[in-house]
Amino acid sequence: MESLIRFTAPPSQCGYLPDRKWALEYEHVASASTADYMGRLREGWRRFGHTLFRPQCPGCAACRSLRVVVDRFRPDRSQRRARKANEGRLTLRVGKPAVSKAKLALYDRYHAFQSDAKGWPQHPAKDAASYVDSFVNHPFPVEEWCYYLGDEVVGVGYVDVLPEGLSAIYFFYEPEERRRSLGTWNVLCVIDEAARRRLPHVYLGYHVAGCRSLEYKARFLPNETLGPDGVWRPFRT
Repeated sequence: MESLIRFTAPPSQCGYLPDRKWALEYEHVASASTADYMGRLREGWRRFGHTLFRPQCPGCAACRSLRVVVDRFRPDRSQRRARKANEGRLTLRVGKPAVSKAKLALYDRYHAFQSDAKGWPQHPAKDAASYVDSFVNHPFPVEEWCYYLGDEVVGVGYVDVLPEGLSAIYFFYEPEERRRSLGTWNVLCVIDEAARRRLPHVYLGYHVAGCRSLEYKARFLPNETLGPDGVWRPFRT
């Protein structure tokens, strides 16, 4: 791994629990291998593009890296409904990351909806350059998962293929199709694909109790969370 800069930002309002402060450690890398990043996942890091980050918050350990145990996964009732609503109706195309007008517009609609529904911060329209920085340029090859309803793209996800599992980086979807539970469907597809590739885990990023946008991850059972000692332990089974 070739590191360009590493620093911890000053404490500021937490993006997950607004009544708390967070302090994120960042590292921008010029290059890295999947094995390099796998090692960082074991230390609680995540990433967007070439920027790695992890919480280093004094007095708070609410952010807990979570992974699903693939060979023992059993969907619950709501997850089975999501499968029934989408299987055979949506088409999944997996390819190389790329920017398009349709993806930019979908990203903006998704974030506008989340701002209204969950109080996410407002942000300006995503431009092609920032989209490329976040989702197209990576230190190692990444898969782009596009879900189509007919000819319309209704969901876009980005997935790392790592030595010990698949890691879901980010997913956004068409708010008008939210009755389909597309976020749940995407995770189910990632778990299915990990099983097909005989990979043991699916990494879903941080679970934060009390954060509406992240608590859903714990519903994919059984799962494990990473302790401060670097050991994965059963969380919800």
